[in-house]
Amino acid sequence: MKDQASVNERQKDFYNSFKKNKATKLWYALRNSLLRDIRKNIGAERQIYDLHKKWIGDLSGQKVLDLGCFAGNSLSYYLAENSNSYLGIDLSEPAIEKLNARLRNFPNAEAKTLDFLSKDFKEGDFDLIYAYGVLHHFRDTDELISRLKEKLKPEGRIISYDPLQTSIPVKIIRSVYRPFQSDKDWEWPFSKKVFKKYCDHFEIIDRKAIFGKTKWIFLLNLLPVSEKRKLKIGKKWHEEDWLRSGKSDKHLFKCMHLTMLMQNKTD
Repeated sequence: MKDQASVNERQKDFYNSFKKNKATKLWYALRNSLLRDIRKNIGAERQIYDLHKKWIGDLSGQKVLDLGCFAGNSLSYYLAENSNSYLGIDLSEPAIEKLNARLRNFPNAEAKTLDFLSKDFKEGDFDLIYAYGVLHHFRDTDELISRLKEKLKPEGRIISYDPLQTSIPVKIIRSVYRPFQSDKDWEWPFSKKVFKKYCDHFEIIDRKAIFGKTKWIFLLNLLPVSEKRKLKIGKKWHEEDWLRSGKSDKHLFKCMHLTMLMQNKTD
């Protein structure tokens, strides 16, 4: 726990200041300019939002934890407005201050600067844990899963969204870049082994993945293909990734990002 506390302090400082070394800046710029634009252009961004909203369902009487919420996103406010009780937690104090300012019109909502694994976090019995881009920040998956199950109600649910390291080309690229990144100590994209652990401890009600075939769309820039044609091909590839990843592990593991709706398994 002492080592984890040290990692948490460095992670806290990183997200408070966003001070990145040159390698990390290059990777962020590449990721943001390529993946975010592609995700938006092919409709994946909106599709994920709509899917998460569908998974959230009726929040009447629901107690919700927004895990690693930072300053919140559009679904954070939806959760805060519609749930019976909303709690957002994150390591970043400035981010939590911003989120609390945005939550001031929601009497049943609050945000706190807390470490999910810490003994100081005493809240429990959550109906839903929303973890967008969060679970892969924990190196010890067994400890994390144990904590998630402890904090959920017996039939509680988790909505997650995390990167995968199962695509061989992406895994190779990450292995070259990883030793130099500023945030290497808390960036642990899901491996096949980690994915299996979640399957063992939770019922995977639904899952979808993106950037399988679609991650190669940038190669179309090397061909005499119009923007309209390229977009059409990209959307077709994305729909194939979206549909096949829900049923085929083989296709799932070719993708870069995974979102899941999980339900707590009772012993």
